[in-house]
Amino acid sequence: MIFAKTAFRSLLKNKGFTFLNVLGLTLGLATCLLILFYVTDELSYDRYNTNADRIFRVNTDVKLGSNLTSFAIAAPPASAALTRNFPEIESSVRLLKSQSARFKKGNQDIKEYQVANSDPGIFSIFTLPMLEGDPNTALTNPNSVVISAGAAKKYFNTTHAIGKILEQIGDSDHITIYTVTGVMRDIPTQSHFNFDFLLSMESIPESRNTNFYSIYPFSTYILLRPGVDPQRLEAKFPAFMRRALTTGGYSYDAFEKGGNYMKLNLTPLTDIHLTSNRTDELGPNGNRQYVSIFSAAALLILLIACVNFMNLSTARSANRAREVGVRKVLGSPRKYLIAQFLSESVLITLAATLLAVVAAWALLPLFNQLSGKTLAITAPMLGWLLPCLGAIVIVVGVLAGSYPAFFLSAFQPIDVLKGKLAMGFKGGRLRSALVVFQFSISIFLIIGTLVIYHQLHYIQSKDLGFDRNQVLVIKNTDALRNPRLLQQEIKSLPGVLNITLSSFIPTGSQRWHNFGTTSTSTHPLGTEFWPVDTGYLNTMGIQLSQGRNFSSQLSSDSSAIIVNETAARMLGYAGAPLDKKVTYSFNGGQREFHIIGVVKDFNFNSLRDNITPLAMVMAPGWEDNLSVRIQPAQTDLPALLAQLEDKWRTFAPRQHFVYSFMDEDFDALYRTEQRLGRLFGIFTFLAIIIACLGLFGLAAYAAEQRHREIGIRKILGAEVSALVLLLSRDFIKWVLLAVLIAVPLAWWAMSKWLESYAYRDSLPWWVLAIAALSALVIAFITISFQSIRAALANPVDSLRAE
Repeated sequence: MIFAKTAFRSLLKNKGFTFLNVLGLTLGLATCLLILFYVTDELSYDRYNTNADRIFRVNTDVKLGSNLTSFAIAAPPASAALTRNFPEIESSVRLLKSQSARFKKGNQDIKEYQVANSDPGIFSIFTLPMLEGDPNTALTNPNSVVISAGAAKKYFNTTHAIGKILEQIGDSDHITIYTVTGVMRDIPTQSHFNFDFLLSMESIPESRNTNFYSIYPFSTYILLRPGVDPQRLEAKFPAFMRRALTTGGYSYDAFEKGGNYMKLNLTPLTDIHLTSNRTDELGPNGNRQYVSIFSAAALLILLIACVNFMNLSTARSANRAREVGVRKVLGSPRKYLIAQFLSESVLITLAATLLAVVAAWALLPLFNQLSGKTLAITAPMLGWLLPCLGAIVIVVGVLAGSYPAFFLSAFQPIDVLKGKLAMGFKGGRLRSALVVFQFSISIFLIIGTLVIYHQLHYIQSKDLGFDRNQVLVIKNTDALRNPRLLQQEIKSLPGVLNITLSSFIPTGSQRWHNFGTTSTSTHPLGTEFWPVDTGYLNTMGIQLSQGRNFSSQLSSDSSAIIVNETAARMLGYAGAPLDKKVTYSFNGGQREFHIIGVVKDFNFNSLRDNITPLAMVMAPGWEDNLSVRIQPAQTDLPALLAQLEDKWRTFAPRQHFVYSFMDEDFDALYRTEQRLGRLFGIFTFLAIIIACLGLFGLAAYAAEQRHREIGIRKILGAEVSALVLLLSRDFIKWVLLAVLIAVPLAWWAMSKWLESYAYRDSLPWWVLAIAALSALVIAFITISFQSIRAALANPVDSLRAE
């Protein structure tokens, strides 16, 4: 207690030192806490499930020639067959996500996106507590549905919804009646799927498909028995698949000898969110790389704050050397001095921690907005946060105060009192190294921020092969009885250049992966397969390199196909693809199409991926989106939007008018990178602020120690500019060394990050130059404030004090 009281008095006596240290540690700890909340949230996905460590998703890897596709799904019969053939598997379940579904609520039709068909076993595998209903039988019968508490309140204004009726609206306004057989708690946000409606799997005929070659998007999960090694189980899958795929006279051995395969593998449930990026994921996942980046940033910023503390404490050793000498002469043991200095350090850290908690709590809404999260400080979080904060106070306090405590307590009293001790600022090699360390981190973060923004600018300005500007996308047109009537009405409006109806657009999420074969191919080619109409290419601004567009005047175009350059090349038709034949599975059978055109390759996936093969056919019935190309500049956009909404309400009075612009949809694909850039920029700014606080304090102590020298030099005629240069020289030298260390490290790290993009710009030299120059300018401005102040002081005052 006596150490704490003495420490408190000492800190009050040195208010400037205390303020700089508390502010630096507060900023560092508050940033660290916010990032800790983010990282904890990312690592907690799917861990709410009681048996999370025994749940695995079954994936399928399909290789056809040189084309490898990694699916997050399995064939329809895989679930039951795996459970039947492997006693290691306790149970299994399939989920078939709907792209969307429409339900009636009074006189409204509401489109829902969190809808899936599910086997009854979902409640025995996942922890989805039921508020009402029997989880063992809720999804056993056809046309039964389990809904979330949120959905129950939305449709029935109560969670007591057992036996109530949900009407699903299908094509041509066909109504399917579902009976609510269960109400479950809302699925936690930290889940890789968040469904509000679970329809019985028995309601759809696809669930009874027994063909292992069928690529339906069935997400399949298995629950292993306790103690089962998943790797040993996975090793048995090739033999199982060989038996399952050798059927109906088809030889899997011949298929495999051609360099092809179809393999099953497992992904642990808790790894899906951060590590999985396969075709047909149930939703967008996170990125372990970003979790690592943010964790490293939090640690580095906290280290910068601790380094400040150590630097300022050792720098002011000149002021405390005599105190240490007197205490030792009066008989104070070294251990008491160490305890005294560590008490000061822990007291500062405690104050900074309390302030950091308040700051993190106050900044949490802003952080949520920047990161796209919904983080909140909850009672369960406090259960681990409070012990964590206690550990931070001890660890950071001891770490930040250890060197000053042992350094200052080691002074010999005779040397101090005789004035022989080399005090304070000069000769501080460790202090110099710590300043270099601080600014190396700051420069590294500056370069990282600039590279991220440069890559985002490259993405936004890259020619994608289609024109995303001036295209308005009207959603939910599948809800209309005849969307082509609306298309004709809108086409006649002034300001509308082109219009197309299709579920498949370059910036959309709906995709169809199909397999095409030719008379000369030894294996099928996996391609994207998009039904479109005659206005598609013109509306999207996609260019033909060979052949022609679809024509409504030619009946033969119902069996025509347009491919992209990648598909033409991989089909073996790169030289002369026109009029060549390709056979696809379509409308329940095999259908032969003839190629009438080849479009230039365009990016319809993330720029992280290379362009893949694509085939487009002219087929009605795939009409989720109505894309409208608007005449630029001279069009009165608000007036046109009002006209479009009026037309919409004429055809769909019970549906909301929902639209977006294609360029905004494209930017949304890279929202994660945009958030990363903003957060990185903020972290960089905080790191620089914290480093400058330390540099500001060091410059103040340097000027204080050299005040007599400065006074003498001024009397001898030294200019203010020369004195400022004298005081700044050592600090600038350290920052230059930091530049030499940070630049190659940042170059290497950001080059690795850019490798995750198939399309990326090279690292420009000016990014490194701007980062280095920024660090030098910021450091010089920080130092100059104290240097100019010292240089302008009256030399008489400093000499009189001596």
